[in-house]
Amino acid sequence: MKISIDGRAAKWYRGTGIGTYTYQLINSISKVDKNNDYLVFLPENSALDLSDNFSVELVEATAEINFWDEVKVPNILNDKNIDIYHVPQNGVGLNTNINCHKAITLHDIIPLRMPETVSDRYLNIFNKELPNIINNSDGILTVSEFSKQDIAKEFNFPKDKIFVTHLAAEDIYKPLNKYQCKKIIEENYKIKDDFILYVGGFSPRKNILGLIEAFSLLLSNLKKSLKLVITGKKGISYEAYKKRAVELHIEDDVIFTDFIPLEKLPIFYNAAKLLAYPSFYEGFGLPPLEAMACGTPVIASNITSLPEICNDSALLINPYDIEELSKSIETVLSDNELRKSMIVKGLIQSAHYSWNNTAFSTLKAYNEIIK
Repeated sequence: MKISIDGRAAKWYRGTGIGTYTYQLINSISKVDKNNDYLVFLPENSALDLSDNFSVELVEATAEINFWDEVKVPNILNDKNIDIYHVPQNGVGLNTNINCHKAITLHDIIPLRMPETVSDRYLNIFNKELPNIINNSDGILTVSEFSKQDIAKEFNFPKDKIFVTHLAAEDIYKPLNKYQCKKIIEENYKIKDDFILYVGGFSPRKNILGLIEAFSLLLSNLKKSLKLVITGKKGISYEAYKKRAVELHIEDDVIFTDFIPLEKLPIFYNAAKLLAYPSFYEGFGLPPLEAMACGTPVIASNITSLPEICNDSALLINPYDIEELSKSIETVLSDNELRKSMIVKGLIQSAHYSWNNTAFSTLKAYNEIIK
């Protein structure tokens, strides 16, 4: 087979779920498949060391603009020798006038389910372009059984043409010396106390307000100092989150770190007492797997894809029930036997997922689509 992949998100959107997926997919396929030939569209300095059966077509950003505005311009593809062309970023930027088989990865349909939680720019692109993208796709890859069912129902797309290719934690996420990690956090971020961790975006669907409120309830029951550390680039919702912490008189206990470089995240996971991930909607949800791979207990939502990904290795809660979330955090902090059990189960659960498995399931999907 001659396979072409749009790899622009591997560089331009790195640090997000879609960017991580694109980077790791190309990297892992390069490791496991030496037989098929690949043409990958990549920006310069993408840090991918590809095998000899890969050729790269360099693409340039036209300007310092939004990622979605950039990738909606299709790559120039000569499809004469291409069997299948794969666009990983929800199909945005798919060439609809090419004659080869076309595959997209549609991670989720959050803009359709919770339009108020995404940017106007992304919502506009999604609403205007996705129906045409779906109609021009020979197959859809997605990241969970939950998303598969959601997509099939929304677009009446045949389930036998939707292929689940689970994601995985990257290799950098592993157990480290927790004492040393805490010292690094203290020296570099001035966080001395034990802390609960949140990792992810600042979208309202992530339920950060609910987490702050649950943490406020928790503090009144604790005898020792504890912080809530919220990582991620401060989006437009940041001021609302900061304001809520002030209203609850816990502004000194809620720490917003802003963006944390990828290589520093394992240190945060390892230093944390637990990861809290009470999201309202996830197509997959990488942070719980990353935390589990680091040996950190996880509390996550009991809705959308998270029960599928976490299984019985996390404490699953109703994200709309602030009191349940607060009590669950307190339970994990106080019950040492429960913590030990969650750590072991989490390490086992995270090991079920690997990027090599993602690569193999993607290759299987390509073959099925071409058939």
